[in-house]
Amino acid sequence: IDSWDVGQGAHDDGAGCVMAMQALTLLRKLNLRPRRTIRVVLWTGEEIGLSGAKRYAEDHADELARHVAAIEADIGCFRPTGYGVDCRDKGRRGVAEKQLRAMLDACASIGRLEVFPGQSAPDVSPLKPHGVLVLGHETDPSGYFDYHHTHADTLDKINPRDLQHNVAIMAVVAHAIADLPVRFGESGR
Repeated sequence: IDSWDVGQGAHDDGAGCVMAMQALTLLRKLNLRPRRTIRVVLWTGEEIGLSGAKRYAEDHADELARHVAAIEADIGCFRPTGYGVDCRDKGRRGVAEKQLRAMLDACASIGRLEVFPGQSAPDVSPLKPHGVLVLGHETDPSGYFDYHHTHADTLDKINPRDLQHNVAIMAVVAHAIADLPVRFGESGR
């Protein structure tokens, strides 16, 4: 939750928070229970040094070896374009890229979705040194800076169809990662 006081923070970063919460709500409504736990975490302070994300990494240091992946959505609520993926271990990242491509193929009816190797998002970056695969849920950035940190960043600028598509894709990806027979980023060989 990193919005500034000049607007409502609908695109930055209310929509990303809603995407995560609604993705989990959608999975619950569909009674989809993956092998692994999906946790939604909302933290603050990105704009002032990632303080919330860093604190999470500190407070959960003893659990991070069991964190399979972390997804962040902090580029507004526009047409979804795919996922960035990064990891300290480049071999695991390569496997995760292939797995992620297959997951995104399941969402092809929404539109072309790509995997962006070596990219993620700021708030999940403190988890990367601990071996967690970090992902950035990406949207078309062309209109983002029309609203980013301005008075114009209000709820009426959110396209409901884009929000639905982003929630659906995040739900598919989160569930697929949590339900893989092997840990995300591992080939199982």
